[in-house]
Amino acid sequence: MKSLVLQTTTRLFEPLFLVFSLFLLLRGHHEPGGGFVGGLVAASAFVLRALAFDVASARRQLRIDPQRLIGIGLAVALASAFVSVGEGLPFMTGVWSGNVGTPLVFDAGVYVTVVGVVLTIVFGMAEET
Repeated sequence: MKSLVLQTTTRLFEPLFLVFSLFLLLRGHHEPGGGFVGGLVAASAFVLRALAFDVASARRQLRIDPQRLIGIGLAVALASAFVSVGEGLPFMTGVWSGNVGTPLVFDAGVYVTVVGVVLTIVFGMAEET
């Protein structure tokens, strides 16, 4: 069942969800929020599109396979953890260069991983039916 109201609302709210998810990612560096919550909100934008239109439309909007996002996110998070070792510090010690530090990069990796995991599960379940 395709609803014109849901499709119109999705087109309106999808960008807002994505911008809000980035706000949560960046805010989580100093306050509650971060990569996990931001990733859930970003994934919800694509889930909403899959519900309003179809999974193929959500996959086209995403432009990358969700399973690839999992690998990319894990690689980014792991790389950020090893930056401190390269600096001669203990594993996962925060290292900053100006306002950007390894905790923010780690959160970005978690964000991408969460988006990939949620969408892999949801898209897989939606395509099964």
